[in-house]
Amino acid sequence: MQLYTIDTGYFKLDGGAMFGVVPKVLWSKTNPPDSNNLCPWAMRSLLIEDDNKLILIDNGIGDKQDQNFLKHYYLHGDTNLHSSLAKHGFHADDITDVFLTHLHFDHCGGSVKWNKERTKFEMTFKNAIYWSNENHWNWAITPNRREKASFLKENIIPIQQSGQLKFVESEKNVFNNFNVLFVSGHTDNQMIPHIKYKNNTIVFAADLLPSTGHIPLPYVMGYDTKPLLTLSEKETFLNEAAMNDHIIFLQHDNYNECCRVKNIEGKIVLSDTFNLNEVL
Repeated sequence: MQLYTIDTGYFKLDGGAMFGVVPKVLWSKTNPPDSNNLCPWAMRSLLIEDDNKLILIDNGIGDKQDQNFLKHYYLHGDTNLHSSLAKHGFHADDITDVFLTHLHFDHCGGSVKWNKERTKFEMTFKNAIYWSNENHWNWAITPNRREKASFLKENIIPIQQSGQLKFVESEKNVFNNFNVLFVSGHTDNQMIPHIKYKNNTIVFAADLLPSTGHIPLPYVMGYDTKPLLTLSEKETFLNEAAMNDHIIFLQHDNYNECCRVKNIEGKIVLSDTFNLNEVL
């Protein structure tokens, strides 16, 4: 098994929205905003090469949205999904499985692209199975008003129409050495991959823990549909990560790719930060 960090791009979001009820004077210590109160965030994916499988976890915002949509998110940086795949010697056609933690646009937008004539949508990964779960899928295709702007039909419906969609039915053995944790505070039935690699467990934190700045329990995103549930889920998650020395792969942290946490007198705190290739 080989693991590769795939950088799909960077965007900006309002700092207050990213930290909910936490005052700016506190969250700005770890995530300093610009003059418009916007903080930069990564859209980091993980590629797993295992025997005859090439599994991509999430795929960023994609490139099919118009400027009217993108002007709110301030995309920046020189990297994208395809250049990052190419950096490691891969092409979109090589991907066998696309695992979607959830269907918000910044996690699944790269799943679907325009055809050359820009007349219809087609699958970015034409040879891949796309994995979601049935409860979350149904949640996304009939979105509530709070999440409607995050569940974009053009990112979701073509996957089902393509015939390439399958649903995860169990938390265990989704793939070889690949289990998932279901959490529902951010959105209904988000899936958090846990990958066994040599003597480590690498956890793809998705939006359960967007950054090291979100380690303190009350630091919960304003985007979360059930913030008190997130708080409880995050507490359990962080305690287990500290107890088992998990490597936490941070999807949205602009500054840190991975981290570990530790328990000091009953309080979970940051232990260290590093890039994934430093520990593999």
